[in-house]
Amino acid sequence: MVARSLLAGLLALASSACAVSPPGGSARPLTAVATTSAWGSLLAQLGGQRVRTLSLIDNPNTDPHDYEPTPADARALSLARLVVENGVGYDAWAALVLEASPDSRRVVLNVGHLAGVGDDGNPHLWYSPADVTKLIAAASDSLQQVDPQDASYFLARRTALEQKLARYRALITEIRRRYADVPIGASESVVVPLASALHLDLVTPAGFMRSVSEGIDPSAADKRAIDAQIRDRRIAVYVYNRQNSTPDVTDQVVEARKAGIPVVAWTETLTPQGASFQDWQVAQLESLRSALQRATGR
Repeated sequence: MVARSLLAGLLALASSACAVSPPGGSARPLTAVATTSAWGSLLAQLGGQRVRTLSLIDNPNTDPHDYEPTPADARALSLARLVVENGVGYDAWAALVLEASPDSRRVVLNVGHLAGVGDDGNPHLWYSPADVTKLIAAASDSLQQVDPQDASYFLARRTALEQKLARYRALITEIRRRYADVPIGASESVVVPLASALHLDLVTPAGFMRSVSEGIDPSAADKRAIDAQIRDRRIAVYVYNRQNSTPDVTDQVVEARKAGIPVVAWTETLTPQGASFQDWQVAQLESLRSALQRATGR
């Protein structure tokens, strides 16, 4: 959570940045900001050379939930023509900065609103293929709204991106067809949206996953339940978020490996840093498919 003193400074900086921004007209290339690199990669590919895109949360070696925005982040948000924020409480600081620097020309896309997910929902929307599709459509439309002169260019960029996502979508279809209802375990709620899309049976107690995601201690009952699932090999694969590995999760990874259960590591931001959304997702899906194949023999 952002400290009050830091947040106050960011809001003051955002207000001053807005005061000096040019009123009307548009610089080229346009500036666009995404609060997290998953959305930033898609936005950058849609914008191409007509858009200068910045992703704020992009370090694969830290927990994004602990991210604290910098003065440079506040300035970038305040001056952007297009902003993609995740919403669902994941990056609440972004909305505060934007509120402090109003700009009638700015277009803001909140992915949680696009997905119809409330403030108490699962914020890891880039793992929901349906919500990825919604963001692509909304971002492409918004780029055309901000820069109608280049509408045909942005349409062509969207077509090209859809082609680049073919392998990602094919893997989703294949895993769903081959491994539907296979039981898996997970360290936290980052896994939930894609597991649902893949029709995998995620048997880990929801309370345990949410606790780890939110940085609070899970209940003893939830911990006993997942420990038993691992010990008794009632799950085929264990998936964990390596950016949020608590002592409980570390122990579960060790025990899963001892039990001969394949372990798959996922992240919340692009890995390696600077990879494209599709390359990152394809690598993780292929790792999951391989683990499911080893576990089931299919």
